[in-house]
Amino acid sequence: MPGGAGRRAEERALAARLRAQFEAAGARPVEAAILQPAETLLDLYGEDIRGRAYVTSDALRGEQMLRPDFTVPVVQMHMAHGAEPARYTYAGEVFRRQEHDPDRPSEYVQVGYELFARDNAAEADAEVFALIARALEGLGLRAATGDIGLLMAAVEGLETTPMRKAALLRHIWHPRRFRALLDRYAGRVPVPPARAALLAAGDPLAGMGPLIGRRSLAEIEARIAALRADAAVAPISEREVAALDRLLAVRDRAPRALERLRDLAADLPPIAPALDRLSARLEALARHGIEVAQLDFEASYGRTTMEYYDGFVFGFYAGDRPDLPPIATGGRYDALTRRLGGGAEIPAVGGVIRPGLMLELAEGRG
Repeated sequence: MPGGAGRRAEERALAARLRAQFEAAGARPVEAAILQPAETLLDLYGEDIRGRAYVTSDALRGEQMLRPDFTVPVVQMHMAHGAEPARYTYAGEVFRRQEHDPDRPSEYVQVGYELFARDNAAEADAEVFALIARALEGLGLRAATGDIGLLMAAVEGLETTPMRKAALLRHIWHPRRFRALLDRYAGRVPVPPARAALLAAGDPLAGMGPLIGRRSLAEIEARIAALRADAAVAPISEREVAALDRLLAVRDRAPRALERLRDLAADLPPIAPALDRLSARLEALARHGIEVAQLDFEASYGRTTMEYYDGFVFGFYAGDRPDLPPIATGGRYDALTRRLGGGAEIPAVGGVIRPGLMLELAEGRG
């Protein structure tokens, strides 16, 4: 196995070939600065991003992050200057902190393809997936697919308050937090003693010392009022929670998964439009030469990837190398364009490949 500079040169050469394939499919090559404004990323992901990114600052530019991925800067560029429809490709290093897994590299090359188009979302999803699949041919990878939009639709249709639905939607990409919230809203777990005491107090702020932290007195009072209002809300029904659990448990070949989800729609009617989109996507994938009868679909897939995915999600994995992260990932991120577009928006979907992992697999099987 080549090491050091030789390995990096080989990785860059493969990245260039992959980008050339995407250019041949109609994508325009673009670049993105290695240092990205931290404010934008913090606004999108909250403080959690600090644990996954390298942060620096200076007096002139303020807080900056080493580029954790390309999608955010490409979306910003397109929303400011792009025509429609548009296809972009890029290749370069991204940087991720790996404090919990030191064997994974903190710097590696990504090659990506992004498609912005208003017409026929199913066709756009299929185009991106098929291009990535063709680029990975010969590696014997397993493709996993999902649809974050299904769970979002199910949550939005719950018979509960807008505040509870908003909280659940914020934590879709954090399965443990999502589960803890759902169990609390369903009355499955007791109210923590400290919160119960706070809610029972006639004047919870009586005797409070000086304010410590960033919250003002008005913010604290508003939070207590919100907690009291939530405590008076009826629990989410066991019927709805059980239906959500069955939804998240769906894992099958895509056509059979669709059938099972259609049956579930009787208890979760709001997911019906998302199922129609899934059906159209499978038809489009078949037109692009994908054997959908052998394609895996997992309703919970994608919940630990980047938080901007809000529809179709996918990943390609080496079945004989469970120690490796996905060789390629991607998905739909319509809402991200709205957040970065200052009110404007355009449906978008994209995917990225890690050429370094492709080389590692090829060398191990050579």
